[in-house]
Amino acid sequence: MRPAPIDIVVLMGGTSPEREVSLRSGAAITDALVSLGHRPQAIDYTGNIFQYQDRFQSADLVFLALHGGDGESGQVQAVLEEMGVRFTGTGPLGSALCMDKHLSKAVISRFGIPTPEWVYLTSPNAEEIPLDLPVVVKPNSLGSTIGLTVVEEKRHWKQALDTAFAADSGVLVERFIPGRELTVTILDSRALPIVEIKPSHGLYDYDCKYTSGMSTYDCPADLSKEQTRRIQKLAESMFHLCRGRHYARIDFRLDPEGNPWCLEMNTLPGMTATSLVPKAAAAAGMDFETLVQNMVDLALHG
Repeated sequence: MRPAPIDIVVLMGGTSPEREVSLRSGAAITDALVSLGHRPQAIDYTGNIFQYQDRFQSADLVFLALHGGDGESGQVQAVLEEMGVRFTGTGPLGSALCMDKHLSKAVISRFGIPTPEWVYLTSPNAEEIPLDLPVVVKPNSLGSTIGLTVVEEKRHWKQALDTAFAADSGVLVERFIPGRELTVTILDSRALPIVEIKPSHGLYDYDCKYTSGMSTYDCPADLSKEQTRRIQKLAESMFHLCRGRHYARIDFRLDPEGNPWCLEMNTLPGMTATSLVPKAAAAAGMDFETLVQNMVDLALHG
């Protein structure tokens, strides 16, 4: 049975480096909402959230398709809450926490969730590498691997720092974990089947994420039942500890000894044709429209 049609604002775009991905997510969500019989209004957000207040408050729901920047940092969420507007995804506190990789890693580490050793830097002038090579150098508050470098030799350290600091005022230096790339979608506090990502080159970078054919995916991932459940439980625990709501995506590395390492939680994960959340949902028996409707239902009634 088709859901009762409602008015939904799809907020996408934004001013972060992830703008183009957000526009693609928003377009896919808008198309799904039309197929479901809803009345979506797509808004290309350009940085002034208050100019859309009347449109937000006249709609039944705001579907957030923003990635990065103030759209994922909790700022937009805080304003929507103050306006009394229902919206999809995690609230202001959880969004702010997960946007800050340093703080979210500190929280989960405190509660026993394994995460690679890291150092947080606020200056690009660090001469010495604070951890043994290889390390991952990445902006503290950006996604989509923007500004990320895997440093295997000391001669690449300065360039990696400059690249990361060009994108953010804080940088995370993290021990590189060799092995397999895994991700877990959480929907309504429960883990969906695990996706394993196999990029066409060593790093699952921006091109591999958003260019069709640049990566292959196994879902469910080829893991033992014990490994699967352990990783899913770790993901569910992080979702709870970091105040997740409705849905999220949590990324892991699985080292050669079979140990999972939690990297980060994405509170507004991509919803494009090549995105990971729809792949996990498909393995759980949900097509894209059903996934989108579930997100709508969680925001309205969850």
